Amino acid sequence: MRDWTEDELARFSRQIVLREIGGSGQDRLLSARVALVGVGGIGAPAAMFLAAAGIGTLRLIDHDRVELSNLHRQVLFGQDDVGRGKVEAAIDALQAASPGLRVEPFPHRVDAGNVGEALAGVDMVLDGTDQFETRVLVADECARAGIPLVSASVQGFDGQFIALRPYLGSPHPSYRCIYPDDPQPGSLPSCTLSGVLGPVAATMAGLAATEIVKLLLELEDPAIPAPLTCYDGLAGMLHRIEIPRSAAAEANTGTVSGTPAYASS
Repeated sequence: MRDWTEDELARFSRQIVLREIGGSGQDRLLSARVALVGVGGIGAPAAMFLAAAGIGTLRLIDHDRVELSNLHRQVLFGQDDVGRGKVEAAIDALQAASPGLRVEPFPHRVDAGNVGEALAGVDMVLDGTDQFETRVLVADECARAGIPLVSASVQGFDGQFIALRPYLGSPHPSYRCIYPDDPQPGSLPSCTLSGVLGPVAATMAGLAATEIVKLLLELEDPAIPAPLTCYDGLAGMLHRIEIPRSAAAEANTGTVSGTPAYASS
């Protein structure tokens, strides 16, 4: 176990006393490297939660710039950040709140040519993007590289998230088991047209960040696949959908349909 500084002991004391974490668990979090694909409605608050929890290194992956319309839900940013690159602005905010945090910037759009580089060497990935093509690229790369993926999204008063580890084999589903067919361009709802409530985005970000901490600390049985968890903000309810793995999942083609698709930002 590391030699803790007085500042670290004080900062993480409320987590260290948790029997599920303790000093060794906090050590593990401080040694972890987590990639966030998208620093938007999900990624911005999740980055705050993960940094505050003591994740040692965050890799921030986003090519976009802060817009005024982002501020009601992307709480990592302020008025003075409008026009700045999201990764640049996020680094300033995160390191001000968590001085020991290491941030690895990747201010580029993820594509087939760089997705391997974007995710190389990380222990966990949180995908909060709003482009289906990006989600598939990230999910396929995580499956290929054996990286646990938490995929989270939000739309209006609703959200969903799932932890995916298809590389563990059956019965673990892949992302393509949830969405077997590529949607037609423009067929998925967007926050621009459909709207999103900021606190709902923060709720999904908190649930996703909690899932990442649990996976890093191995608090869940790896033999049991995680369900798709859906949140209904108007009803104040969570419900779960079991996603079966099909034979087609071996080739990343999936066969399970009928679950909603939400934008992330």
